[in-house]
Amino acid sequence: MSEKQIFIFGAGYSGKAFARANKDAGTILGTTRAPEKFEALRQAGIQPLLFDGVLTPEIGGALEKTTHLVVSIAPDEAGDPVLNAARGTIAAKMPALEWIAYLSTVGVYGDHGGGWVDETAECQPVSKRSMMRVAAEQDWLKLGRDIGRPVAILRLSGIYGPGRNALVNLENGTARRLVKPGQVFNRIHCDDIAGALWHLVGVNRGGIFNVTDDLPAPPQDVVTYAAGLMRVTPPPEIPFETAQLSPMARSFYGENKRVANAAIKATGYRFRFPDYRSAFDQMWADGNWRDGEPRSPMERS
Repeated sequence: MSEKQIFIFGAGYSGKAFARANKDAGTILGTTRAPEKFEALRQAGIQPLLFDGVLTPEIGGALEKTTHLVVSIAPDEAGDPVLNAARGTIAAKMPALEWIAYLSTVGVYGDHGGGWVDETAECQPVSKRSMMRVAAEQDWLKLGRDIGRPVAILRLSGIYGPGRNALVNLENGTARRLVKPGQVFNRIHCDDIAGALWHLVGVNRGGIFNVTDDLPAPPQDVVTYAAGLMRVTPPPEIPFETAQLSPMARSFYGENKRVANAAIKATGYRFRFPDYRSAFDQMWADGNWRDGEPRSPMERS
């Protein structure tokens, strides 16, 4: 079998974790919109390319040799930027292509009042960004059917890992314990996003998979646990109703659900960090919890 060539559209926090997890798998290329991020991509084992919605000859040439395509760019009002720029190329000019992954979000399920959802649940997105995600998922699945290639849709919960976690927030003074009775969130460590992707590459599987932990929990509990590891006093609890939040942050609390992950486990994948406690214990023990990038407001601990 020929060597893999992996192309990542949107090689951000999750994409770099994916590349770092298996640098010897073959050639890995990835895009960013900012040339100043090239060195960080190289450090992760990624050959950097610029992509800002336009398919350059350099990207087109790389795609011709690509065996595995990973897409980690959010859709916008105009649709999926990668499909808008490269649908024709993917359909007709990627003879080596074997498999496609699209990184989506559990936000597509909307609000289920704290109840459990799995991949068979109806998507009832609340926010505009999640509605656009549902449309993008369907577009990628349709393309896969049209070209006869498996497409894996990975629905991710709140992403955390080195550099993006409650330990960092406690250290820099931004951690808050917001309390909304009954509210829970699932989470996923970036190493398990990487692990699930490499596993699906190995078994050449398509389908829809919730890539999320086993322990949906109130967000304030995560901060309390991190404070216990650090042996510091956790910040005071703040009632959700009186908290000062951005519209985007507040919208996250408008969706309450527990997300099940049996489908990815059924393919043989085993989570490295099935809950936030085991992950925080490991990051604290390893001392690598500060490493990584500044935390995005869209991704919560």
